[in-house]
Amino acid sequence: MLEYIAIAIALFFAANIGASGAAASMGVAYGSGAIKNAKFALLLCGIGVIAGAVLGGGEVVKTISGGIIPESIITVKLVIIILLAATSTLFIANLMGIPLSTSEVTVGSIVGVGVAYQVLYIEKLLYIMAFWFIVPIIAFLLLLIGGKILYHFQQKGYLKDRPLFTFLLIIAGFFEAFSAGMNNVANAVGPLVGANMMTITEGVWIGGVFVAVGALFLGRRVLETNGKKITRYEKTEGILISSTGALLVGISSIFGLPVPLTQVTSSGIIGLGVAKNGAKVFDKNIVKKILRIWIVSPLFSLAISYMLVKVFIESDYYSMIVLVSVAIAIMGAFSLMQIVREEEQTFNDEGSGI
Repeated sequence: MLEYIAIAIALFFAANIGASGAAASMGVAYGSGAIKNAKFALLLCGIGVIAGAVLGGGEVVKTISGGIIPESIITVKLVIIILLAATSTLFIANLMGIPLSTSEVTVGSIVGVGVAYQVLYIEKLLYIMAFWFIVPIIAFLLLLIGGKILYHFQQKGYLKDRPLFTFLLIIAGFFEAFSAGMNNVANAVGPLVGANMMTITEGVWIGGVFVAVGALFLGRRVLETNGKKITRYEKTEGILISSTGALLVGISSIFGLPVPLTQVTSSGIIGLGVAKNGAKVFDKNIVKKILRIWIVSPLFSLAISYMLVKVFIESDYYSMIVLVSVAIAIMGAFSLMQIVREEEQTFNDEGSGI
């Protein structure tokens, strides 16, 4: 019975990955008009996700299934806890309108279990976390340099809209979905593989299909939002953004590194913004938002999985009380900081006669 529950949660998680992160991969191509039909864009996304999962998703599955904590301790109950922590974190974040990384959330959930049992592979974890920062920084630099070159040629009048750009943008979007399949499918099925509930081959196929289904049937809203309700990009800009994200996430997947596709893409967009408008882009809230996401994503799911282990497996209610108390204290501290800032702003406004 518990195995069916674990599989059901994993497939629900996979569908939500498809509806959010995977569907967003075709947003630039759809928003720019390279693909005019939303269903066709999502269908291409689904095909790319399945292909990426089956052809290149195995290494990340190995990392999620046994590269952070020993496979020997992973039971069906722990799988349920890991998946519940990751899924609930994403659900709460969606209610709050905060876009979280599925890779960071899943790794955080696994780390929470490892902390509870004191069996973490610390070196491997630090290696993964280092690339959460390194890969987005590389994306920023690549788009900064690529953007400078792009805008130079645009000013010279060399890059007028051509049919070739439409084709290249569609290809870039497809390979971004492909890279999402390589990296993100593992988040849903990795714990199942770690508990020997399915093989890696079965995991990448089943997970890939459900991520694709989630993108196809639930991804329309994200596609519309990313493609037409946020900043629109020219086709040449879209080619740079999508191809850079696909390249970096794809390379990371080959080495079994679960990396945040959302942050990689966002960092690249910031780099493109700096190339176009200068350093003033750093004044915008998007940079602060990305930094908060990097910190909040893994820590929140870590706390939830740790608490679930302590309460439902070890019946250690004292740890839960401490954890909840710390969380309340942190929230109270942030609220106090906000009140102090508002009072200072009010005092400054009154002093300046506003």
